[in-house]
Parts: sequence; structure tokens; C-alpha cells
Amino acid sequence: MLDMDVRKAIFELRRQGHGFRAIARALGISRKTARNVLAQGTAEPPRIERNTELDADIDRIRELYTECRGNMVRVWEEMEAEGTSVGYSTLTGFCRRHGIGVKPKTPAGRYHFKPAEEMQHDTSPHDVKVAERMRRLQCAGLVMCFSTMCYAQLYPRFNRFWCKVFLTDAAQYLEGVAERCMIDNTHVIIAYGTGKNAVPAPEMKAFSDRFGFRFVAHEKGDANRSAHVERFFHYVENNFYPGRTFRDLEDLNKQLTEWCDKVNRTFKKGIQAKPIELFQAEREHMKPLPIHVPEVYNLEQRIVDIEAYVSLNANRYSAPADLIGRTVEVRESKDRVRIFHGHKLVCEHDRLEDGARSRSTLPEHRCRGLWRDKRRGPLRTLPEESVLRNAGAPFEAFIGKLKTQSNKRHATAIRKLYRMFLDYPTPVLLKTVERALAYGLTDLERIERMVLKTVAREFFRIPELDDDPEEDEHG
Repeated sequence: MLDMDVRKAIFELRRQGHGFRAIARALGISRKTARNVLAQGTAEPPRIERNTELDADIDRIRELYTECRGNMVRVWEEMEAEGTSVGYSTLTGFCRRHGIGVKPKTPAGRYHFKPAEEMQHDTSPHDVKVAERMRRLQCAGLVMCFSTMCYAQLYPRFNRFWCKVFLTDAAQYLEGVAERCMIDNTHVIIAYGTGKNAVPAPEMKAFSDRFGFRFVAHEKGDANRSAHVERFFHYVENNFYPGRTFRDLEDLNKQLTEWCDKVNRTFKKGIQAKPIELFQAEREHMKPLPIHVPEVYNLEQRIVDIEAYVSLNANRYSAPADLIGRTVEVRESKDRVRIFHGHKLVCEHDRLEDGARSRSTLPEHRCRGLWRDKRRGPLRTLPEESVLRNAGAPFEAFIGKLKTQSNKRHATAIRKLYRMFLDYPTPVLLKTVERALAYGLTDLERIERMVLKTVAREFFRIPELDDDPEEDEHG
């Protein structure tokens, strides 16, 4: 098949008066080919139409495609049942060539943004190794569309509280906000509706009004509308996590902020500049922060339980004992949890990670007898212990092992060992304790059985009996 340029050359040479032999020699083709091209009368190559056995069934294939809801496997099975036996790939290729089930492709558009016209916010689940354990975290990101300045943080979960925390931190990081914030149709921000009909929740609307921007949701399925932040998530996954280690979530977010600073000062080919340089021009058009940025907090009502704790996000925080059974107001913020009774602040805790199932107990809330101080001094010495230590080195080593392995019940074990010291011969007990230390044995029940076996074998003589006692009596 000759391409269009060769066919055009044939027509041009023929127009100039050259013969078929000269045209064929000049273009490296046969004279017959040159005559056929001129006979067709057009320089455009003819379309090759290949007839197949499915041509006669094209209308039936369209009907089956509609009846089977676009499932090509079912169409193929129905065609087989009706007697048309073809390969599955043959059927799908035929459908593609005739536009059956083929969605028309549309080119991707390009959006142009003015300085501070738009910023894009979204979240993405990321699997990150934190403290030698893989965790599923929610990565929240914000990107300025004109300068491509970026900011990201990770959270164990993402709700309206953490959304407001993140956007507040991002606004303070950028020292301002854009005119609108493009989001997807997430229920975290949107109360109802999608796309241009989306209505933000009242608390999120009040939050955006405080900073002077508005939330705008893209149309459902139009993820390309927020391509800046979507591309940023891919960049984070492939350029930030690999090769880095994180002690905890706080260390992870600290390193991520430092990495964002580095990225914002790196030259990008797409914009032919550094984001921080374009941001200097964009900053003049941004809406400034209010003179006072209040701390984001969430209010919860809790009842202090009988252990003087309140529960919050699967964690427990201590409260004064005199509030047991009373209702208190728990005010949670990004880094702390404060407990109020009425208008009075009664205590303040460092916030535990949500879902950690841990507890925070303030020193002033510890009650002697209910909580044991982990930083207690050395264990007290019993009178029996002093006697045993003076009786021999094996006893002293055995007592030290008892205190190491069972420091809560060492007193009972030492008293039992002292009772054995009074009941059994000292040399036998010393020898048995020394053997137990060699094997790492601290079970006093087994040690006592070993002592009894040794005592029965070495200190008591059992008379040997004849095989026939009656013979001795009558003999």
C-alpha cells in the first residue's frame, strides 16, 4: 500500500508530462502500480474493507449489546447459542471497528488560573511505615494553582474537625488563602448536592467565611478538575516516603513539612520557575489572614466514670476524683485536651493519638493505693530474706532471680523458700537450689519435690523385704 506522499508524486510527475516508465523508475515502483493509482483518480489511499462473517449480524450484535447491558462476554455467549461461532477477540475487534460499545475519546483540557484565584484541597489514603509498622493514614494536601505552592499533613482519620485543623495550618503556612477552594464531593465538607449544586455544611461554610474563601466542588466524575492536588499525592507517595523512617506520627508530619519547604524551592519545568518565586507575586492577591486565628477545637459532653476518667476517641483522660459521676465539657484541639466543669478549667492533657486505646493520667490525679508509681524505689527486704542470704551464696542468687522474674509475688516465694529452709536439711536444699539455678528453674513446687526425692534416697534407709514373708514366719 503506497502512502499519500508517493501517490501525490505520481500525479505530479504525470502532470509534468513524464511517462509511466520514468515515473516508476524515479519512485521505485512498478509501471502497473503507477497506472492503477492514476486510474483511481485520488491521491488519498483507499480504505481497506475486510469482509467478515459478522457483517451480516451487525444489527443483531447491536441488539444483544443493549440487552446484555454492555457485557461483551454475554453477547459472545448469546451469539454462540444462536449458531454464530467466532472467537471472543474476533467479536470484540469487530465491535471496536464499528463503534459498538466504544466511548468517544475527548482530549484533556487545560485550566489557566490567575494569581490567588484558586487553591485545590483533597485527601488520599496512604500506607506508610511508622515505628516499624505499616499504617493506613489519610494524607491531606493543598496546592495553590498559580504558583503550585504545596502543603500536606497526615492523620489517622479525616473528619470535619481534622479538615478545619489542616486548612487552618495550611492557611498559616501560606500566610493567606485563595479566592476559592476546589474540592471533590466529599461529605466531610459538603452537606448535600454535587458539583455546582453542592452546598457546604453550615459549620464548614462558617469556617470558610472566617478566612474569606468559598468551597467549590467539581462535577461528579471530573477528577481532572483537581489535577494539581491529585498529581501532588502521586509525587508524595513516590518521592517522600521511600528511604525515610519515622518514629511516630508527629515526626512524620514534621519531616513532611520540611520536605514541602524543599519542594517549594525547587525549579519545575512545567512552570519554568520555582514555586516560591511565583508565590511572591501571588501573595499580593491572596486574602490575608484575620488578625486573630482562633484555635480549632471540638466540644464533647462526657460523664466522669467511677475510675475518674473520661473517654474520648478510644482514649481515656483522668479528671479530679470529686467530679466522679458529673457531666463535664471536653474540649479537644490539635495538640491538647482540656476538661471544663462549668466555666472552670479543671485539667489539661496532651492529646493522645485517636484510636490508640491508651490513657493519660496527670500526677495530681494519682491516688495512693489505686495506682502504683512505676518509678518506685527498691523492693523492701523481708526478715526471712536476710536469714536466707546469710545461709549461702546459692540462696542469695536464687532470691535475686525471684525478684527479677516475679517482683509482684517475690515476698510469697521468699517465705515459702524460708519454710523449706526450716523443714529440710540445709546441705540438700543448697545443692538443689544450685542445680535449679543452673537450669534457670524458679518453680518452688518442683524444687521441693527434688529435695524430697534426695532426702528419701540419702537420709532414710528402707529395709529390704524378702520375696515371701510367710516363709520367714514359719521357717
